[in-house]
Amino acid sequence: MAVNITDAEIAALIAEAKPLPNDYQKKTQTNPKRGHRERELDIQGANGNSFRLILRLSLFNPLYFSVILAWLPPQIGTPFRLRRYNGKSHEHTNTLESHKFYDFHVHRATERYQKSGLREDAFADPTDRYQDFGGALLCMIEECGFQLPDNPQSGLFETECEP
Repeated sequence: MAVNITDAEIAALIAEAKPLPNDYQKKTQTNPKRGHRERELDIQGANGNSFRLILRLSLFNPLYFSVILAWLPPQIGTPFRLRRYNGKSHEHTNTLESHKFYDFHVHRATERYQKSGLREDAFADPTDRYQDFGGALLCMIEECGFQLPDNPQSGLFETECEP
């Protein structure tokens, strides 16, 4: 069963407070899996929504990665991808706009793309806010309502999300 939600509902899900557990750094360390490293972390939002942080990083190309925030709609088996921070490993095309680019980019779920029958997060914008996997994760944490624990562990990644 497909889920179709409005841009306002998408924005509310992204803004919802998502408290990270005290040991989130340990829980976001990726594990080898068929040519890449991967990890998933389920998070309960402050308003009762369930989310999943999905991390993927190629073992062979450090620019081939995805940091994904998915909403887990109740009673539906498929995660709804709200945001996806990708590396600079491939050309991306925004189909409806016929716009192509080759850069680091952030996929965003949109009502418009859902209504056109495309994947919810098929639209993307190029970005210069990060240049690697760690920077992409930090940008997501800053932009998507994540709350760090009171005593966060230090040294998760060496890079920072640039404004």
